[in-house]
Amino acid sequence: MELQANITSLAYLVAAVLFILALRGLSSPETSRTGNFMGMLGMAIAVGTTILSPEITSYGWILGAVFVGGAAGLIIASRIAMTAMPQLVAAFHSLVGLAAVLVAGAAYLNPGSFGLADAAGQIYIASRVEMALGAMIGAITFSGSVIAFAKLQGLVSGKPVTFAGQHMLNALLGLGAVALVVYFCLDQSPEVFWGLVALAFVLGFLIIIPIGGADMPVVVSMLNSYSGWAAAGIGFTLHNNALIVTGALVGSSGAILSYIMCKGMNRSFFNVILGGFGGDSTAASASGGEDDRPVKQGSAEDAAFIMKNAGSVIIVPGYGMAVAQAQHALREMCDELKKAGVKVSYAIHPVAGRMPGHMNVLLAEANVPYDEVFELEDINSEFQQADVAFVIGANDVTNPAAKTDPTSPIFGMPILDVEKAKTVLFVKRGMAAGYAGVQNELFFKDNTMMLFGDAKKMVETVTRSF
Repeated sequence: MELQANITSLAYLVAAVLFILALRGLSSPETSRTGNFMGMLGMAIAVGTTILSPEITSYGWILGAVFVGGAAGLIIASRIAMTAMPQLVAAFHSLVGLAAVLVAGAAYLNPGSFGLADAAGQIYIASRVEMALGAMIGAITFSGSVIAFAKLQGLVSGKPVTFAGQHMLNALLGLGAVALVVYFCLDQSPEVFWGLVALAFVLGFLIIIPIGGADMPVVVSMLNSYSGWAAAGIGFTLHNNALIVTGALVGSSGAILSYIMCKGMNRSFFNVILGGFGGDSTAASASGGEDDRPVKQGSAEDAAFIMKNAGSVIIVPGYGMAVAQAQHALREMCDELKKAGVKVSYAIHPVAGRMPGHMNVLLAEANVPYDEVFELEDINSEFQQADVAFVIGANDVTNPAAKTDPTSPIFGMPILDVEKAKTVLFVKRGMAAGYAGVQNELFFKDNTMMLFGDAKKMVETVTRSF
């Protein structure tokens, strides 16, 4: 028995090391595939070790759940488009949160089976704390992730939904949830436990509903952190070291990523936690309405002539590229430019797309060389020397209103300084505002030429025009 326990601990340790190496690998596009493999291997070891535990006496439900979950994951992963990846991640976060709530509920209803109660059936105080925190964070993660999924999927408006006294209500509900956690430590009655779960579900809904579309990448990262802490809390309840370590890694890395992204957007991390993050919906709607100002419109042939006679071109990809699946056509266009002696670089904003790293993944999928891809702080100073900035579907992250209009919902957010290039070629289907609901002032600049049409078809036509 002792030997079995030692083997289990060693296997969990190996899995934990692999998870850490996975995070290390995922920090760079060059090592991301290796990082993914290490994460998968670590999870396989952790799950396999748990299933082979001598404490498990029946495998029917477990194998059935593994089969159903594995089949569902395989089908979803094979069919999902890259444009739908952000909402898929949000949906998976909701499942992690719901799992935490269900495990906490099972442990509460039958604490003896989990070794959490004394002979009289009273749950240990430490176990009550772990159970309550795991259930509360899990419920917030579930309902918040469902709202994030609905916003990303377009089932509800991506604009902020705000009302008077919202911050005060969120603060009161948060304090109420903490009070119920404390009260549950004193009284383990069902009313207190399930009341805490219900309040946490409502709190998750209210935290995410006021967040605007432009800030959705931060929300996805934040919910990722929440799901990790929920898993860690339940790991303590189940006395499962692998779950504790995995949850802590996910929770801390998600929190750090959220902080980095907030810093990159010049936002306050605490505004994300409290909700109401994303600006005033009225202002966004007004600034994103119809605009009858004239714009300079060009053709694919015009764009081809300008770029082939340029010395340097900076490509700025955004969600529009993802929607059109234009990354492969874009790489082919850039290959032709490089053959003509044009210097080509790619500029990535921290929140381009709708989840962290969205554009990096798409460009890596198209085999774009990693040394040509630069983050905002590394390339922003290059725009004023660039002959052409080729913007393909990136709207809010190139909007000069973020620097010039204090009433704009995105004011203060660092942007890519594309307007400083000699010529800006902007590929877009029409004049509609970006996901934040804000009209892009870049459209009306004298050095901007609009290329209206599907991004993939436009890029392919430009390439043929060379």
